[in-house]
Amino acid sequence: MQTQADPDIDTFYVGRARVTRVEEWRGAFLTPQILFAGFDAVAYAATRGAIGEQYLDPATDAINARLQSWVVEHEGQTVLIDTGAGNDKERPGLPVFGQLQTPFLERLATAGFGVEDIDLVICTHLHVDHVGWNTRLLQGKWLPTFPRAGYVFPAADAIYWDPRNADRYPPHVGAAVNAGFFEDSVQPILDAGRAHLVEGAVEVGPGLRLDPAPGHTPGSTTITLSSSGETAIFCGDVVHHPLQILNPDWNSIFCEDAEQARASRRRVLARAADSGARLVPAHFAGEHTVRVERTASGFRPRFAVEG
Repeated sequence: MQTQADPDIDTFYVGRARVTRVEEWRGAFLTPQILFAGFDAVAYAATRGAIGEQYLDPATDAINARLQSWVVEHEGQTVLIDTGAGNDKERPGLPVFGQLQTPFLERLATAGFGVEDIDLVICTHLHVDHVGWNTRLLQGKWLPTFPRAGYVFPAADAIYWDPRNADRYPPHVGAAVNAGFFEDSVQPILDAGRAHLVEGAVEVGPGLRLDPAPGHTPGSTTITLSSSGETAIFCGDVVHHPLQILNPDWNSIFCEDAEQARASRRRVLARAADSGARLVPAHFAGEHTVRVERTASGFRPRFAVEG
């Protein structure tokens, strides 16, 4: 439910859990033709009409995108999911997110959360636009933004993106666009002893479970929030855009393992459809969350999510 007073802050409920969306950035990103590996013009023509103008710019066909974080309040714990791009950060491979000066922390405060109110930070995966506010620049040093919080990182991503391990892997698909993020937004958390590196399916808080969904990155995870018989699945970049619900074999060009990414996407969409869960992707514009329905040939998004 979006408030008219501040369009950058929304709330919804999952059972007794309150979820608040706090937006960092909005703008036009790449076109589907560029963003999606495996893009098919015929399939696009058949599915484009099911996606509203809030998701695709009708003049340029560019994807309307968001960087946004989600604050979950449940059973006495306050959890921040994904932390956007952050301020003051050098991003030579992705200038659109470099040297940002957004009022993200002020918006977080407007929503009712100071930096000391966050108990736990969870990154669905380690990419430049999901870890930025892990740290902030204080007296010339990158320090944890949320001083009381533990930070949960997928262990596979922490190993994969560590520059010291570069020789262990073939060249990373996202190496250029993600240049610098590990050094300023992940390593300082590790050095401060605040990181919890997780593997496999694991409970990280009341009603919060992490499940592997590899492909976009080796450690990509989903976060399932369950409360009073209701469920939401925070899926990070398993799904970037509603077009991928209609065309689940379309990966983003930033996916590290194409086959795994497609399999994970189909598995997450099936779980959302079969359970009736609210799907919460990282970058949706429009209504920001969606329900998924099965069709004879696959899946389709159901917008106008309420509650």
